[in-house]
Amino acid sequence: MMTRLAVALDVPNFTEAQRLIDALVPLDVTFKLGYEAFYAYGDRVRAYLEERGAAYALDLKLHDIPRTIEAALHALVRPGVTLVTLHALGGAEMMASAVHAAQERADILGMPVPKLLGVTILTSIAAENLNELGLVGGPGENVVRLAALARDARCAGVVCSANDISDIRQFFGEDFVTFCPGIRPAGSAQGDQKRIATPAQARAAGAHYIVVGRPITQAADPVAAAAAILADLRAV
Repeated sequence: MMTRLAVALDVPNFTEAQRLIDALVPLDVTFKLGYEAFYAYGDRVRAYLEERGAAYALDLKLHDIPRTIEAALHALVRPGVTLVTLHALGGAEMMASAVHAAQERADILGMPVPKLLGVTILTSIAAENLNELGLVGGPGENVVRLAALARDARCAGVVCSANDISDIRQFFGEDFVTFCPGIRPAGSAQGDQKRIATPAQARAAGAHYIVVGRPITQAADPVAAAAAILADLRAV
C-alpha cells in the first residue's frame, strides 16, 4: 500500500492557493480543504481543483443533527471530491445519514462515492485534555471507541493520529482508511499539534493518507518540501 500525501491548503486567499495547486499538481498529491479555504474562497478553489483534475478532500468535520448533515452532503458532493470528514462524536445515526446521502448524491451525478471519514480525537488534543472533555480513558481507547461507531455507520475510515494506526488496524483491518494529520517532517516546528509523527513513521505504521500543511505551504520551496516528503513515503 502506498501512503498518499494530502496537502492542507490552509492559506488565506485564492491566489496563494492557486499558486500552490499549480506547483503541486504534477506531484499527484491530494489537496485538503479545511475551514480557512472553504469558508474564504471555497467555490473558487473547488472549481479550480476540478479544472486541474486534482483530487481533494473536504475536511469540514461536520457535526449536527442527522437531517442537517444529510442536506449538507447533498450540497457538498460533486465530481472531484474524494473524501469528506465528519465528527464521530456526532453519533452513528448522524454518520449513517451522511453515508446514505453521499451515496445517493453520487448515484445521481454518476460519480464515485466519496469516502466518509469519522474524526476521532484531534491531534491537537493531548491525553491530559481528555478529562476536561468528559472522555474516560486515554487517546487510544477513545479513538477505537469512536472508530467502531464510524465503522458501524459504514464510514470508509477515520481521521486519527499516526500513533493510533496500529490499534485501528488491529480492530478494523487494513482496508479501514486512516487519514492522519499531525505529521511533521523531522526538524519541523510542532506548532499546535500534540500527537505527531514524521512521514516515515506514519508510512511504517500503515497510514493511507498523511496530511501536511505548514511544512509545505510555508516552505521557501513548496515543491521541494513536498517532494522530500514523498521520497520519505516511497523509501523502502
